[in-house]
Amino acid sequence: MTTKRDYYEVLGVERNASEDDIKKAFRKKAFEYHPDHNRDDGATEKFKELNEAYQVLSDSEKRSVYDRYGHAGMEQSPFGQSANGFDFGFGDIFEAFFGGATSQSRQGPEKGAPLQHSLTITLEEAAFGAAKEITLTRVENCADCQGLGSKPGTQPSRCPQCHGTGQIRRTQSSVFGRFTNISTCPQCRGEGSVITDPCPKCRGTGKERQQRTVTVKVPPGVADGTQMRIRGEGNAGSRGGPAGDLYVNLEVREHEVFKRAGDNILYELEINVAQAALGLETTVPTLDGDTRLKIPAGCQSGAVFRLKNRGIQHLNERSRGDQLVTVKVFTPESLTKEQKQLFEKLAESLGPGKKK
Repeated sequence: MTTKRDYYEVLGVERNASEDDIKKAFRKKAFEYHPDHNRDDGATEKFKELNEAYQVLSDSEKRSVYDRYGHAGMEQSPFGQSANGFDFGFGDIFEAFFGGATSQSRQGPEKGAPLQHSLTITLEEAAFGAAKEITLTRVENCADCQGLGSKPGTQPSRCPQCHGTGQIRRTQSSVFGRFTNISTCPQCRGEGSVITDPCPKCRGTGKERQQRTVTVKVPPGVADGTQMRIRGEGNAGSRGGPAGDLYVNLEVREHEVFKRAGDNILYELEINVAQAALGLETTVPTLDGDTRLKIPAGCQSGAVFRLKNRGIQHLNERSRGDQLVTVKVFTPESLTKEQKQLFEKLAESLGPGKKK
């Protein structure tokens, strides 16, 4: 059998504590252990214990009996637990004591739900920006009733249960006095009005699904995986609230020629052994079109040449990255008879390789 703790110990006050001290102690601990605020194991039992202790010590007659005979005196006295409501409801005692009825105000404007959409763009569009059109389906206010839900020409009626307040108030009496509990009206769900003649088109919901085309302005410099937010292009709001936002997730399509490294563009240029040895001037592609590039004689495989400002525009800036051209000298895997003879003469002429 569990032994009850001393009520003064439960509240954390001295035995000569005043009524005001007891009230303050209970207020502090009740808020700490109330189940709506404390989800820890044991909080419920502690709140019950606080509740019981307070109901005894806050009543001068009960407190006098308890001071003389302890818990045994309470069980045998006319102030038995069942008779005096030691199981007083959590919500009731908390709301009564803290003056806080569970107050829920009439529902106000609510922003619409957001939408998500994926958009694939090219590397060029990511580099320079683009205006892209996307088609989506979203919830909008009914065009016939303008989102009211009532048949055109009619208006919603004031809720007869809450009289237009959106709230139901119930006054109750307790050992602490009278208090009021406020809850959302179950008939109008906090709206304050009910639809008696619903709109035929939306069946009283005030909403309809529509397919729309939206222009998305992609700024220069965006990267793969960028998420753009377009305000007000999501689902319609409720009770006059604004529309939600549209979130566009960008995917940059892989390019056939270029690779991207940050805001730089990478390009690989293949040349043969003779071109590497002799050097050449050739044409290489860039995002802006073809441009001339001079490869000096004796170029080694892996050499990198930088083309200034031929890369991706930095996001929210005017400057650009560069294009890096990496030279790859390839060795032919098969030769014609004539090519083989030429390479043999070249090998004989060059002699054995020398370290630099």
